[in-house]
Parts: sequence; C-alpha cells; structure tokens
Amino acid sequence: MMTGNIDGFKKRLPPYVSYRTFRNFLEDLQQGGIPARVDRSYWGDRFSGSTGTQLVATLRFLRLTDNEGMPTGRLRQLVSAKGPQRTDIMKQITYESFDFYFKGSIDLQTATPSQLEDLLHNTYQITGDVARKCIKFFVELATEAEIPLSKFVIKKSGTARASTGTRKTVKKKTSRTDKNLPMPLPVREIPNGRIADDLLLSKFPNFDPGWPDDLKVKWFDAFDQLLKRISASASGK
Repeated sequence: MMTGNIDGFKKRLPPYVSYRTFRNFLEDLQQGGIPARVDRSYWGDRFSGSTGTQLVATLRFLRLTDNEGMPTGRLRQLVSAKGPQRTDIMKQITYESFDFYFKGSIDLQTATPSQLEDLLHNTYQITGDVARKCIKFFVELATEAEIPLSKFVIKKSGTARASTGTRKTVKKKTSRTDKNLPMPLPVREIPNGRIADDLLLSKFPNFDPGWPDDLKVKWFDAFDQLLKRISASASGK
C-alpha cells in the first residue's frame, strides 16, 4: 500500500466526474496511445468542456498526470497492464489517492454511507450532491480494484459486485441544474479562445474549502454551466 504526498502534486478535491468517463478515457489510451500531454487540444473532441475539465482534475488527483498535464509513469503502467497486474496498480492508486478513507477511524467493510460522507466533509469540507458524486467515484474505483467495501456503501452508490469480481453499474438519473444559479463570472467578461480556456482551467484549483456548503455546491454547478456555454460558443452553436 502506498500512501503520502508526492512532490509536485497539490492537494486537490476528490474526483466527481462520471466513472464511466474515466474508464472511456483509459480505453482511448489503450487503443490510440498516450499523448505527450493531456490538454484541451487532445480531449476537446472527445468530451464537453465541463466533463473534460473534471477529467483533467481527476487525473491530477490520482497522480496519473502532473500539474502540467504530463502523463506519469503510473498512467503508462495502468494503460499497458492487464489482469492481476492492472488490479494491483488500481489498488495502489486507490490506497494512495484516497488515503484519508483508509487511514480514518472507520472500517470500510462495515461503514455506512453517512460515515463516508462525514469523513469526506471533515477532510475537504464538501457535502451535498458534489460529495455524493465524489463517493460514487471512489466506490467504483475501489470496486474495480477489488478492495472490500461495506455492502451498505456499495448499495447506496448503485454499484454491485458480481461473484467473479466484476462490477455492474446502475445508471443514475441526471440531476437538473438550477439555471438561476449565480455564475462565477458573467459570460460577457470571459474572453474567447485560448485565453478563456486557460482562465477556466485555472478556476477549478482555486476552489475554497472554507466556503459554506451551499456555496460550494453552487460554485461547482455554476462552473459547469459556464464551461458548457463557452464550449457551445466556441463551436458556433
């Protein structure tokens, strides 16, 4: 089990992107090769602006890329590995990136969903829908890594283990986003082109864990809305 911080990696929020998106990304790398850098010019044709930004943050949190988007050795190992070797790498990634769960005071094999939520909130000060998405990603990652988890947590997240160790994911309903939420910046103040992309990407790491819970959720939702609008504008829609 590998734990601790790695030089050059900043503390970031846990992933809340769809796990299916993460899996699809890895499959793309297996089929098409690993790019020199995972940037918008690479993933722009594959994912929407908001999904792509969440994916980039996920890769950084899991230490699969560095802060500049450069692939790490672990990403290369994960993409090329198969069978038990791949499972072992997934375990290392899970134990290391989500060490706050494994070093916490709870037993993950008997824990309740609320205990995971409490530990996530105590560590990152996030709750609500964002916390639920973070926990779901963790559960699916741990499930694929064949790490034993509480049946209560697995049931709550909609992920079930088969006797062979494979997973079955229940499709969840997409939550509606309040269109009246305040935007981080008015769209008219956001410049076009690469400058806008760089500005948007720089916003995610600046999330303040000290904000009230309701403001955190609004910030995530509003940020997603803003990215979608910029992406639509760039494509001429």
